[in-house]
Amino acid sequence: MTSPNDQPPHHSHGDHNDDATMTHRFDDIDQWVARFDDPARDEWQKPREVVAALKLTPGMIVADIGAGTGYFNRYLAAAVGPDGKVLAFDIEPAMVEHMKERAVKERTPNVLPRLATPDDPKLPEGKVDVILICDTYHHISDRLAYFERLKKSLRPAGRLAIVDFKPGDLPVGPPPEHKLAPEFVIAELAKIGWRLTEQPEILPYQYFLIFAPR
Repeated sequence: MTSPNDQPPHHSHGDHNDDATMTHRFDDIDQWVARFDDPARDEWQKPREVVAALKLTPGMIVADIGAGTGYFNRYLAAAVGPDGKVLAFDIEPAMVEHMKERAVKERTPNVLPRLATPDDPKLPEGKVDVILICDTYHHISDRLAYFERLKKSLRPAGRLAIVDFKPGDLPVGPPPEHKLAPEFVIAELAKIGWRLTEQPEILPYQYFLIFAPR
């Protein structure tokens, strides 16, 4: 749903960029594979460290919303083990098909790519242990309704992890006008009953926020 260098030639944000919401299509799969899976991304995205900070255990169900090309899928799959599941959601059919092919190549049968809609990730109710949303929060419209809906998908001890780009000019990420500060995200989610429980400081260009429902 988003990318490390989220600056494609075509995007639109309508007349409501006061909250930096940014929307555009990601159906050019080759373009986004080159960006999402650029080996240089590992240096700053730190996928192993991010997944370790989620404290996943074997048998868990983790959902990656806005999974794109499946950059995190193999790391998540290893963390939850063969008895766990990785539900990899994206709104682009081409991305979902790519993730299915990737799961075969990477031998991760516990990765289950699924097509979502912009206003509903279609998570199973009461089944998910951890939801990861990386570099995608600023793409979601009507976030209060969206994240209220996500609560229903979590198990009693379930958690929500948000990773997104820090404000300011950075070597990677969307233009500054499309970034949301971590304080904004924390305050916005607090309105609908999400409380911040952890804030790992492991990424150079992104903040990392972990929430639980109140």
